[in-house]
Amino acid sequence: MSTWNLYTRNFISYLKIEKSLSTNSVDAYLHDVELLQQYLSLENINLNADELKLANFENFIAHLHDLGLSDRSQARIISGLKAFYKFLLTEDIIKSDPTELLEGPKLSKKLPDTLSFNEIEQLIGALDLSKPENIRNKAMLETLYSSGLRVSELINLRISHIYKDVGYVRVIGKGNKERLIPIGNEALKHIGIYLEHVRNKLPQYPKYSDTLFLNKRGTPISRVMVFIVIKDLAKKINLNKTISPHTFRHSFATHLIEGGADLRAVQQMLGHASITTTEIYTHLDQQYLKESMSLYHPRFK
Repeated sequence: MSTWNLYTRNFISYLKIEKSLSTNSVDAYLHDVELLQQYLSLENINLNADELKLANFENFIAHLHDLGLSDRSQARIISGLKAFYKFLLTEDIIKSDPTELLEGPKLSKKLPDTLSFNEIEQLIGALDLSKPENIRNKAMLETLYSSGLRVSELINLRISHIYKDVGYVRVIGKGNKERLIPIGNEALKHIGIYLEHVRNKLPQYPKYSDTLFLNKRGTPISRVMVFIVIKDLAKKINLNKTISPHTFRHSFATHLIEGGADLRAVQQMLGHASITTTEIYTHLDQQYLKESMSLYHPRFK
């Protein structure tokens, strides 16, 4: 048994017996430690729990920041790690606590607000679907939240890149890198409604025949319009937060990780790895990503 497994097993016993914590609370603490282990594995850092230094933890929290985790989520994970290392200190496994001076990154102040699942539902629910453009907007927002896309990826999404039969969408990300992301039935349903009832009634230009989201003139929707749609909805429901399309991406990552998904899955879905189109039916990672979404994303449950 590795020292990590030994320490976490003893930590679980400590939380259950000495702290009398509920199963859910114990699982939350354990998940924080597992996230740290996943990060170390991703970075090929082969250190035991008693060998880590403050810099390792600071880099880990910076990594979570880069994934888009909210201030609150980062603070909760730091709290979990501090509890684990306090236990190790109490058990004389370590002589000093490397997390003692660990704080949330100053960069986190630059993150936009993260939306709760209920707030996302309120925003999308505020759309007046009697207006054709809002049928499009609903499909756009469901797609943003369902797949964690950047706004540039959303507005460049192609109809031919939606693989409805297997529930994936192909995205061209930064550096012209491709990736495949699971997309939920709710988003697929509203994309279908938009295609059938709105998009096919717009002016048709060969140049944009494969572009999914168009404006009323039949040309691709702009980044600015996506921002305006979201800000208008926030105002409509009196949401006192500064939000943008990127907020949906941050919320996507936060809800997945808070729900229990691991870093490798979230990294791939956010575009930190390139996946070729031909892997859609054969690559094991695709099933792994889809299972992660099914288990941990609110819209997939």
